[in-house]
Amino acid sequence: MKKKLLFVCVENSNRSQMSQAFASIYGGNDVEAYSAGSKPSGIVNPKAIAAMKELGYDLGKHDSKSLDEVKAYAPFDVVVTMGCGDACPWMPAKKFIDWQIPDPKHMDPAEFNKVRDFIGEQIKGLLKELDVAVK
Repeated sequence: MKKKLLFVCVENSNRSQMSQAFASIYGGNDVEAYSAGSKPSGIVNPKAIAAMKELGYDLGKHDSKSLDEVKAYAPFDVVVTMGCGDACPWMPAKKFIDWQIPDPKHMDPAEFNKVRDFIGEQIKGLLKELDVAVK
């Protein structure tokens, strides 16, 4: 049975997008990963696209989405929020997790990649908690 994961940040242009990508990379066919923003920017940050391209993933095919646009996929096994605080409304899920991850939007590429790599490690840990084999 696939695990359905939703990653939420404010703009859905950096952290939640990379989380969705890593969940797809590491979870493969065992996960359905989605991302959304409490106040979506409408674009995926070119820095995030470049950072994931370094790892062989095309984040350019993703869109910045609102929570309304992903609620049709609920309920989720896990909803992970990242920095949206009170702006993150409730979504039907078995488990809620809040990751304290800084918004890398204005960071230089080296610092941005540190956040990217931290997110990747967080995703690996989450998948292990969910008994999903990490690819």
